[in-house]
Amino acid sequence: MKTKRKTDKVNIVTLGCSKNIVDSEELYSQLKANKFEVEHESIKDDANIVVINTCGFIDNAKQESIDTILRFAEAKKVGEIDKLYVTGCLSQRYMPDLQKEIPDVDKYFGTTHLPQLLKTLGADYKHELIGERLITTPSHYAYVKISEGCDRPCSFCAIPIMRGNHVSKSIEQLVTEAKGLVKKGTKEILLIAQDSTYYGLDIYGERKLAELLNRLSDVDGLEWIRLHYAFPSQFPMEVLDVMQSKSNICKYIDIPLQHTSDNMLKAMRRGITSARTQEVVDKIREKVPEIAIRTTLIAGHPGETEKDFEDLCKFVKYNRFDRLGIFTYSHEEGTHSGTMIDDVPQEEKERRAAVVMDIQQRISSELNQKKVGKTFKVLFDRKDSGYFVGRTEFDSPEVDNEVLVDAKNNYIRIGDFAQVKITSAEDFDLYGSVLS
Repeated sequence: MKTKRKTDKVNIVTLGCSKNIVDSEELYSQLKANKFEVEHESIKDDANIVVINTCGFIDNAKQESIDTILRFAEAKKVGEIDKLYVTGCLSQRYMPDLQKEIPDVDKYFGTTHLPQLLKTLGADYKHELIGERLITTPSHYAYVKISEGCDRPCSFCAIPIMRGNHVSKSIEQLVTEAKGLVKKGTKEILLIAQDSTYYGLDIYGERKLAELLNRLSDVDGLEWIRLHYAFPSQFPMEVLDVMQSKSNICKYIDIPLQHTSDNMLKAMRRGITSARTQEVVDKIREKVPEIAIRTTLIAGHPGETEKDFEDLCKFVKYNRFDRLGIFTYSHEEGTHSGTMIDDVPQEEKERRAAVVMDIQQRISSELNQKKVGKTFKVLFDRKDSGYFVGRTEFDSPEVDNEVLVDAKNNYIRIGDFAQVKITSAEDFDLYGSVLS
């Protein structure tokens, strides 16, 4: 048992996606404004109060969340911490079960319960902080959540169960938030949502993503704006016109397709056909020729035949996506797919995912080789293992390719941009030297 602290200190532990990071940052900012001693992902392990922001998206993420709760519950049992609170998606979705199975947690909260969590911690919810927050990412980039929830009927997805219906923030609020981040040194913002293309429909009566991008691009000092999680069905093409015309909007889009065979698209309730999906991809590349397209796919959804999988592989080979990730299907309670027979064995799901990633690895290697000898504007995120590590406008943090510059022969400040000439390339990494 460690010595009891004279004053409380809160440690916020975040699991899951970038949307959870933003939620944790809002909690962090509120506690700081209430004069709390608080850290995010504390490495000192000296906090007596722990708040775990959980993920409930797929099996692996759920297990990680449960394991983390159990670890801190055990720490509470032996007196290493005084209080343990759990919030986020897993808590929202499985609160009664968690309360029964892990009763050592002092209290569970859902995804919309920030004021109640603050009250339990003895803090006031400060409305004047809306649109402002302290970030936990490196100071030069930040995630900006433009909306919460989702109205899409995708059969496999439990996000609406955990996050509710789509609710957009106002353009004015998001511009204010961007300006506040820039004042604190942020150079790149990454726009995130469950479905960014739906933005504005609920409060303006029409899609307003293009106008939002236009307004954000006018924020002084904001050098990169990056768009994530665009839904392919009814994609607002005017967004591409803005992207092409504004130099500080990255020629990059994250558009999760999930699948490309008509059979699977229908089963997944994606509201789009294979032919229409191809039209969308073609139109994106026609309007923004330099664009890097990132997509995400699912292997092994109920009913996925070998023919469906072959169609998916053909689509990937033909379109040569710049960036690609793939999940194995996870049966989720409360979803339409969850009522189907999970008829693709786990080993086969994993095999199919590996086949797709092998295809993508070859594509990425070929695309990277074509970049050797070219010069790119690179934003540097960190120093690691003798290299300064950064990204081009075609790469998002954590998930995409990186540019490595030898730290012995170059000096770069973290958070700065530099012009880098690419000298060699691997499957998912580029190597280069800084131009003086």
